Amino acid sequence: MNAFLKHLSCIIICITLFCVIFPSAEIVSQVNADVSAQLVTSPSAILMEESSGQVLYELNADEKLPIASVTKTMTMLLIMEALDSGKIKLTDTVTTSEYAASMGGSQVFLEVGETMSVEEMLKAIVIASGNDAAVAMSEFIAGTESAFVEMMNKRAKELGCKNTHFINCNGLDETSEHYSTARDVATISCELLKHPKITEYTTIWMDTLRNGAFGLSNTNKLIRFYNGANGIKTGSTSTAKYCLSASAKRDGMQLVAVILAAPSTADRFSSATRLLDYGFANYSVVNAAEKIGDLAPLSVVGGKADTVSVVPDKKINFIVKKGAADKVETSIAFKDSIKAPISKNEPLGTATLTIGGEKVAVCDILASEDVARMNFSTMLGKMFARWLCMGH
Repeated sequence: MNAFLKHLSCIIICITLFCVIFPSAEIVSQVNADVSAQLVTSPSAILMEESSGQVLYELNADEKLPIASVTKTMTMLLIMEALDSGKIKLTDTVTTSEYAASMGGSQVFLEVGETMSVEEMLKAIVIASGNDAAVAMSEFIAGTESAFVEMMNKRAKELGCKNTHFINCNGLDETSEHYSTARDVATISCELLKHPKITEYTTIWMDTLRNGAFGLSNTNKLIRFYNGANGIKTGSTSTAKYCLSASAKRDGMQLVAVILAAPSTADRFSSATRLLDYGFANYSVVNAAEKIGDLAPLSVVGGKADTVSVVPDKKINFIVKKGAADKVETSIAFKDSIKAPISKNEPLGTATLTIGGEKVAVCDILASEDVARMNFSTMLGKMFARWLCMGH
């Protein structure tokens, strides 16, 4: 028994030494999100890059807070998803209910029975933060606002928003049961920006409804004054104070800055400006597939085709410090044996991207086509072809 314990101790020591000498290579972030500089005057904020979800700066980003009309980022997301799925169309007619017309706060003064197209309602929500239009659209999509709110909370969970709960679709008359966080609002905002058409509306500075009779002016002043600004939503109540989900795109990098509970409207815009400036000044986004480039086809064992074309996963983006994009190096490892059948988009290898020897991203190498398993007739055909070649 003592001999067994001694033997076991030796094994454990060896394993421990192996782990120390050969540590697993973890991905090293190029980002320092814990910035000592005071970039914001609000108690909660975050800066996130849209395509990677990388956080570039955060301050109390998981604190549950009221978010006022920034709630409409989720309402807008569900509208865009309904449009993209074909459930509704921009030209559909929406009729205003008595309940929708009763909304106070920011509104476009819809009257009971008044009709507008989905596109007009969307403009009213995005540009003028119309609480009445938000309710009218919630009823159009889900039947009732309460059913739409269920959809909002379900979608929030699907996106991984752990500290968000909605009780209405517009942020009006918030209670302690209606809240979110800077991180969750940024997550929702990034998902919204995956629908490119939304920026056709979030970038409108001024527009009209009712055949030019009713003017709309964007509540997000950054749209007019910040280079690259393309969204998304403001919000303010006496409880929530001044909130903002601001987005901007430069040099292919899309950033989202969320400011919650700022002391004034000027503070929310200046804080968002500083966050966006910080992000664009210090970081850039890199697409892994662009760095990897074109790849030669791989040999296939037992397939109807002798080779399979492969491509890097185009969806993998990562953040690097400004000026480091040219320092990215790639190494690729494929499976020892590529055997048919192969399905399109099946991972056949992995590319590791490094900067200065430190791993910054991992990207799957995918089959770009199906390759069926070789059958008897295909095998005979290949053998005959080779025989003919040998004969010549």
